Amino acid sequence: MSLTDNQIETWPSALCDPSGERERKPRTTGLTMVMDKGLGLGEFKDMLELAHEHIDIIKMGFGTAAVMPHRLLTAKLNAAKRYGITVMPGGTFLEIAVVKGIVEDFFHMMGETGFTGVEVSDGTISLSRQDRNDLIARARELGFHVCSEYGKKDSLSSFLLDDLLETFTEDIAHGSAWMTLEGRESGIGVGVYDDSGSCDTNLVTRIVESVHTPERLMWEAPRKDQQVAILHTAGLRANIGNIAPQEIIACEALRRGLRSDTMNQLALPRDIK
Repeated sequence: MSLTDNQIETWPSALCDPSGERERKPRTTGLTMVMDKGLGLGEFKDMLELAHEHIDIIKMGFGTAAVMPHRLLTAKLNAAKRYGITVMPGGTFLEIAVVKGIVEDFFHMMGETGFTGVEVSDGTISLSRQDRNDLIARARELGFHVCSEYGKKDSLSSFLLDDLLETFTEDIAHGSAWMTLEGRESGIGVGVYDDSGSCDTNLVTRIVESVHTPERLMWEAPRKDQQVAILHTAGLRANIGNIAPQEIIACEALRRGLRSDTMNQLALPRDIK
């Protein structure tokens, strides 16, 4: 006979989180950012009902907000707000506003629609240091939760450690809550990932050891093997982004050592590995 929901009590902590490290929301480390590229309202609400405890940020990828029925977009934003989840458009959307010279219109529309966060990036365009600072400051002034992003979307571009460190230091100093490291939704041929999607863990280690507050890095890692590599290299409390809606629960299990990929390394005492 199977147990009903009323017969099942809370899981013992050792089973719920074998790692013993997972923080409850609201948290400032171990953030999970989910990418929504066009979920319907029903799918979105189902996602929140199932996994809201494991979602800290939702990014409406690229400029998808502009091609979504406005009433449904607003309904999605209101639903996320009820769970205390920050929702932001993709950084590309702000880059388009910069190119078109309508940054203030962009910020106004974001606020009116119900977005609570903004990402400042130059993945496709180029921003001067001053322009980047001004965008971060303006978004904060308007009450948005602000993050920045480092890295180009062009597969021919690579991370330059000195440039990354300088950008991170400046962005954080000017008010960015964290800096996301570009990985795109594919995780292939960009950032710390090669053309097959394999993670350069040596580069990850160098970045973690070089920045003054590595807990304020967000690693875009859409694939399971990439999530495993980041958690092993940067630690369980690493912030991970671009998680697909259907992978939220699986990613949370990885974080807690509830999957074989992380259980041996993160959840078991050394003498029984």
